[in-house]
Amino acid sequence: MGGERAGTGGDREEASAVRPGEVLRRSAGHADPAPSGGLLDLLSVSAVVLDARGRVVFWSPQAQQIFGYSAHEALGRYAARLMVDERHWELVTELFARVMAEGTGWAGAFPIRHKDGSTRLVEFRNVRLEGEDGDFYALGIAADHAALKRAERDLALTSHLFAQSPVGLGIVDTDLRYLVVNPALERINGRPAHRHVGRPVHEVLDFMDPAPVEGALRLVLDSGEPLLDQFAVAPTPADPGGRDHAWSVSYFRLEDSAGQVLGAAVELVDVTEQHRASAEAAEARRRLAMIADASARVGTTLDLETTADELAGSCVPELADLAVVDVLDAVLRGSDRNWTPSGPAAVRTLALAAHAVPALSFPAGHLARYDPEHLVTQCMTTGRPVLAPHLTGEDLARVAPARAAAVLARAGTHSCLAVPLTSRGRVLGALGLARGRNPVPFDDDDAVLALELASRAAVSIDHARYYQNQRQAAEDLQRSLLPQKPPHRPGVDTACRYQPASSICGIGGDWYDVIPLPHDRTALVIGDVMGSGTGAATTMGQLRMATRTLAALEMDPAELLHHLDRITGDLEQQFATCTYAVYDPHRACCRIAAAGHLPPVLLPAGGAPELLDVPTGVPLGVGHVRSRTVRVRVGPGDGLLLYTDGLVETRSHPLDAQLDLLLRLLAGPPRPLEETCDHLLHALRHPDEPDDVALLMARVRSGRGDRGRRS
Repeated sequence: MGGERAGTGGDREEASAVRPGEVLRRSAGHADPAPSGGLLDLLSVSAVVLDARGRVVFWSPQAQQIFGYSAHEALGRYAARLMVDERHWELVTELFARVMAEGTGWAGAFPIRHKDGSTRLVEFRNVRLEGEDGDFYALGIAADHAALKRAERDLALTSHLFAQSPVGLGIVDTDLRYLVVNPALERINGRPAHRHVGRPVHEVLDFMDPAPVEGALRLVLDSGEPLLDQFAVAPTPADPGGRDHAWSVSYFRLEDSAGQVLGAAVELVDVTEQHRASAEAAEARRRLAMIADASARVGTTLDLETTADELAGSCVPELADLAVVDVLDAVLRGSDRNWTPSGPAAVRTLALAAHAVPALSFPAGHLARYDPEHLVTQCMTTGRPVLAPHLTGEDLARVAPARAAAVLARAGTHSCLAVPLTSRGRVLGALGLARGRNPVPFDDDDAVLALELASRAAVSIDHARYYQNQRQAAEDLQRSLLPQKPPHRPGVDTACRYQPASSICGIGGDWYDVIPLPHDRTALVIGDVMGSGTGAATTMGQLRMATRTLAALEMDPAELLHHLDRITGDLEQQFATCTYAVYDPHRACCRIAAAGHLPPVLLPAGGAPELLDVPTGVPLGVGHVRSRTVRVRVGPGDGLLLYTDGLVETRSHPLDAQLDLLLRLLAGPPRPLEETCDHLLHALRHPDEPDDVALLMARVRSGRGDRGRRS
């Protein structure tokens, strides 16, 4: 390492308050850095040569590993600017000048700047070189400080390195025959020294595949370039258990002073523990990544089946070849207190995911009853994972339904695991996992991972179950408060539809009604309570009953809405829109009034549909509603459409455009009323619409009344 006087010059900053002396190793009582520990003399490390100005003139291939720069990038550049932070330029320049002026060497650890911008501690040994022309150069031998410290600590090299080192060391000649080995290599290869010396490598290493070792030695002998820290996994006679060990192997060529090749040296370090620790760390990272991925994938919706599918899919194939999500049937029916942990369990399969496993003979939704000894029942009873790491074909009968056991046996299933789905202290079901193609049996670590996945997913499943029950309750209440079938009325045919929203947030509030009135008249009502859920449904039911009561008084539509406005103000949901129409077949007319509602559509027989110009007014509950009744003449074949805003209001389209589309859909030859309702819902409604919708259509029968116009 070196500094260059011209390179730093006036731009050189003062040294940092934290002096590099804090990281430079110094001997007690000396201001200069202490000598290196000696390991650099024994290891093949990177070499960098600088000229008298501090420019790089030689750059070894290993230097790129430490500093990040290739020879092409480094040659000709000032070393200080390339590898040293500006805060340390002054100190580096002084050290470089001292080495070049006095010819004394310097050794120590120094922070360098890597190409990627990071700072690394590197061990250096710097000496002055003199060329044939009398010019001076600085040779820097460098090695990663952390790696050097690990090697010094783990290998505990001494002056009697070869004889006493725990590292396996051996030397072979140019014919790849052993010349000498140390005791550590004797133990590693399971053979004494006299069974090494004079024998070729492939003969001594007959307990493993020797080809990679021989190939590396020949490459080193031919090229002269060392191969450092080559990773290998192989058995060793030193381990009676026959387990593979991990080795860090380094090869380098040996030459005499004249440059004649004598042979090659091999250095063998057992890094099994580090390899296993690294593998365990990698496995831990994989498991954490899997948990994070599952957390993001599971519970994206409040649909119970979708949530179960997401859980099963997150387990396959990373954790298992087959994943089954079973939920207690009692839980799905909302009566989970009926199941006792000591008895058999009735479970319903909500999701199944498989990797390289034939399709099972039962689909999702299959109901099975498991006895108390069954794997799934056991895990739900105990609330803990139940592991069956090694299974035979006969064992599969107690971990799978009878119809699936044969399929699993043919798929080579050899290991199973069941973990409970627990939320808020209650067991909802179980996650069952199986391995067939994956040869590794489930272990305790897999059980911990599966339990973590199941616990996280169980919360989403519980939320989905609760949401689904609440949604169903709101929908059931809403439907129960609506007329099941419009009554048959003189002179007019009617059809109606109610379609709930995709979420509980939009259910409740929309209603329609067909009310018989004296003198063959018929009241047609459509309304929408502002709000959702059971509260809106309850308010809707109250308004419907109030409307029926007021209708019996034969009020004018505008007057009826005025009274309905006062009633609405006293209810839980205080606002609603409504359109009230009375059809009189004897006068061939329809009187209509609206309170904050969208305009009805008139469908003249043989004419184009049109939006009726009915004054909208303000919603019910605002107070002082003053609607105006509009009289529309209708004749045979004329129709009327009343609807709530859920039919035409969307987040992605303007209301005017949707109303125009509604009129276009109603144009053309008239269809049957039931078919027209279905056609409108199919064309205008998306399955994921956030609002519910109600439709009410009426059509005057032919032969009753005279066709007319609005008046």
